[in-house]
Amino acid sequence: MARVCQVTGKKPVGGHKVSHSNIKTKRRFLPNLKTKRYYLAEEDKWITLKLTGDGIRTINKKGLYNVVKELRAQGQHI
Repeated sequence: MARVCQVTGKKPVGGHKVSHSNIKTKRRFLPNLKTKRYYLAEEDKWITLKLTGDGIRTINKKGLYNVVKELRAQGQHI
């Protein structure tokens, strides 16, 4: 799962780099991915997730255990 957020599903998108003279060349917009370790107290273990800033805020809002439950329901191995 290269360059994909495990929580939000954000991935690279394509677009154009536009110069001052309005010449357009292809480029990629990459998500702001961070590798983050969390301690899952309910299972007494550490987990590592590849997250964007939005994914980190989602975990802060919903709680780690609820997010992990949703990911496992979708079929992700965590």
